[in-house]
Amino acid sequence: MEIYLTNAEATEKLGWLLGSLAQDGDVFCFTGDLGAGKTLMSRGISLALGVADAEITSPTFAIMNVYAGRELEVRHFDLYRLNRPEELEDIGFSEYAGGEGVTLIEWAELFAEELPEEYLQITLFVEGAGRKAILTAHGQRYESLLQEVADKCSL
Repeated sequence: MEIYLTNAEATEKLGWLLGSLAQDGDVFCFTGDLGAGKTLMSRGISLALGVADAEITSPTFAIMNVYAGRELEVRHFDLYRLNRPEELEDIGFSEYAGGEGVTLIEWAELFAEELPEEYLQITLFVEGAGRKAILTAHGQRYESLLQEVADKCSL
């Protein structure tokens, strides 16, 4: 599924839609250009799940942030600064990714072999004045999720 996002607000709005449809155990993997909106979309997902606005920050230096949502915990990873799969073990990646709550993984392509078997891949590209989002389902749950997005999408 491809969606053209005209501005930052539309990017966060798509994140909000994904967050409103998220279920316990969901994994959202973000790939794409630097500055294309991975953190902004993660923010939209987190806000939809009830995370307090002031709590949401980019995990670029922390590598992982954990947020308390209304009903689900949100684990937000940024793998950009990691160099080796062993570093994932140091932060407990396998214990968190795909477990209870919702997992957001920025720069997922850097460790594709370490990702859960099923997830929604969200690739973002800067295109013109906006962004292009390509959503790819990996697994039945995410095929169903994409159908829900298509049914509700009015960006």
